[in-house]
Amino acid sequence: DKPDEDTLTNLLIGRTGNLRAPVIRKGRTLIVGFDEATYKHLFEGK
Repeated sequence: DKPDEDTLTNLLIGRTGNLRAPVIRKGRTLIVGFDEATYKHLFEGK
C-alpha cells in the first residue's frame, strides 16, 4: 500500500525543513536513504 502524503512528509522532512536522508526519484520509484546495493542496481543495473 502507498503511504499518504502527510505520512511521507513526516518521515522525510526533519524539524528544520530539510530532508532527513538522501532521496532519489527514478521514474515512479522513490528511494529514501543510502544502500549501496540498491544504488548499484538502480544506476548500473547490477
